[in-house]
Amino acid sequence: MSDTLIVPTMADLMAEGKTPEILFWVGSAGSYDDRAKKITRAFVKILNKAEVNFAVLGTEESSTGDAAKRAGNEFLFQMQAVTNIEVLNAYEVKKIVTADPHSYNTIKNEYPELGGNYEVYHHTEFIKQLFDQGRIKPSTKTYKGTRVTFHDPCYLGRANGVYEVPRELLKLAGVELVEMKRHKRTSLCCGAGGAQMFKEPEKGDKDVNVLRTEDALKTTPQIIATGCPYCNTMMTDGIKFKEKENDIEVLDIAEIIANSQEE
Repeated sequence: MSDTLIVPTMADLMAEGKTPEILFWVGSAGSYDDRAKKITRAFVKILNKAEVNFAVLGTEESSTGDAAKRAGNEFLFQMQAVTNIEVLNAYEVKKIVTADPHSYNTIKNEYPELGGNYEVYHHTEFIKQLFDQGRIKPSTKTYKGTRVTFHDPCYLGRANGVYEVPRELLKLAGVELVEMKRHKRTSLCCGAGGAQMFKEPEKGDKDVNVLRTEDALKTTPQIIATGCPYCNTMMTDGIKFKEKENDIEVLDIAEIIANSQEE
């Protein structure tokens, strides 16, 4: 398979008179953060392999407004949201998939009251759909028997009740899934939510991401799997703080599935 990724924009497709199956909402992290861009590429690789007819907004995509809303700036949130909704509605978008649980939660649960009604999926949910439809076939060879623990993102798990799908995908890749003591409903935040990602932590005994990394380390994992670019950053920083970066990888589930794809 060629390494060239095909990423059409909505504007390109509309100019050709075509309608995509899904809109891939890339999100701020997936667009600008160097580490998160690798997650974006992994998901696109899966979409290309499954021959999914998708598009991105490209330069027409703006922040969902999640960070502004969590930080208490409702006015800025509504400005950002309404701008996005106008673009999405102009393109008659029906189905949105995103690798960012913050974007997922905001578009799914908060855009409807502002006039943005869409079918919204986290990328793990959509990848599972592709598997169920026989459009992708992950191999168990790459990660067979690898000890993996999954960190539940707050806005995917507790906020939206998506716990099983990410775990089902990991099992499809043949990993040995080991759960942290705090998982699913009792999972601990990585420390980046509520716009905390963009500020220094308050004084205290320990940073939240270090505490969560310690939870993960108790499972003696080879890989910490995440389903959120912000969780990925915080867990990676925690691993570096513990000086374990040579022993443990932090990977998004999309990266694990992309690496497991049968050629």
